[in-house]
Amino acid sequence: MLSRFDHNRLLRYAGLFTWGVIGLPLLLLSLPAQEAIAPHPLWLLDSWRTWAAWGAFGLCYAWLTRDLGKRRISLFDLPLVVVLAGSAIAISYYSQSGLGSILLMVVACVLPWLMPLRSGIALLVLCEVVIIPVYVRGLGFTWGEAVLQAALYVGFTGFAYVTGLVARQQAQAREEQRRLNAELRATRALLAESVRVNERTRISRELHDLLGHHLTALSLNLEVANHLVRGQAKEHVSQAHTLAKLLLSDVREAVSRLRDDDAIDMRATLLPLGENVPGLRIDMDMPQVFLLDDPERAHVLLRCTQEIITNAVRHAEASTLRLSYRRSGGVVTLEAWDDGRGAELATAGNGLLGMRERLAAHGGTLQVETSPGNGFSVRLRLPLDDDALPASVPLAPPRQAGPMPAPATHSPTTSTTAVEAP
Repeated sequence: MLSRFDHNRLLRYAGLFTWGVIGLPLLLLSLPAQEAIAPHPLWLLDSWRTWAAWGAFGLCYAWLTRDLGKRRISLFDLPLVVVLAGSAIAISYYSQSGLGSILLMVVACVLPWLMPLRSGIALLVLCEVVIIPVYVRGLGFTWGEAVLQAALYVGFTGFAYVTGLVARQQAQAREEQRRLNAELRATRALLAESVRVNERTRISRELHDLLGHHLTALSLNLEVANHLVRGQAKEHVSQAHTLAKLLLSDVREAVSRLRDDDAIDMRATLLPLGENVPGLRIDMDMPQVFLLDDPERAHVLLRCTQEIITNAVRHAEASTLRLSYRRSGGVVTLEAWDDGRGAELATAGNGLLGMRERLAAHGGTLQVETSPGNGFSVRLRLPLDDDALPASVPLAPPRQAGPMPAPATHSPTTSTTAVEAP
């Protein structure tokens, strides 16, 4: 039964279960003593404060842990993390118990998914420091006892935080493995297409060089024999000559068909890249028939697509990426947009430099545009012929960076494939 839930959902439900269980002792602590004739005047107010803090913790936890590990943490989520930790401390203060420290361990377990390492540790240390006066005033501890109690919970909280951190690192490792597997499948598809093309080329060359040569010689010899023989033998030689010419024509037609089909199917090569990319929805728009004759250019287009997807996941922190492929006038054009955080300047790292070098080797060009909050826009052009587009030819004027455009209406010759990580 548990196998149907991933580790993120199990962590979410475990935290909600702990939060719900904490409600039972809170209920018992909030009731007035039976021997008391009348409840304390502030009992009702303190009780409502306790339950308000308990409810705030549950709501914040449920909101923050939705799609845990699959969505981007927004600026709105960070204040909720502080409210989450503050609610746990408030529960201890108003209920005069250590139940809030138990909820702080729940906070520590999910904190690696919500905040960077240093910020998470700083928040946990601050919470343990703040809860010391709570023990002194709410539970009647001495300062020494309060510090000792807080130090005891520091060990539990630290263990929970490290457990969550290890789980987060393992989740990231699995995501990286999925991405690498997608790249491996795409590379394997390109290799299979290249092997198929090379084999067809070899077969067509062998048919042309061996059979074509021998059949041509046979046809010439039969034509000479047709002029030398007489009588009934001449009829048979003429028929053999005709059959030889038909066979030679069939061989040439077969060679032509093999060479006409000598192209790499880029749909079969590129589509695996968009599968099982965690946290990123990839929309691929390409022609129904997308063939390239040059294996090297096909490899360049594959590697550039891989780099664009990697940048969207690692650096842009995007949730949606759109890739549009077009082939026109002997040039393949790829336009990519994402809804990531963007940047002031498009700094050329090793990935972008590698893309420029690969494209420049075949006369291609690359443009990258970005602005804060508007994601990244990448446009590359790859000539299919060395003389189709010299490297000195400039591209069209750059498009202003802005929000990701809505997908256009496509003609029947194109198709849109949407792939989203589970």
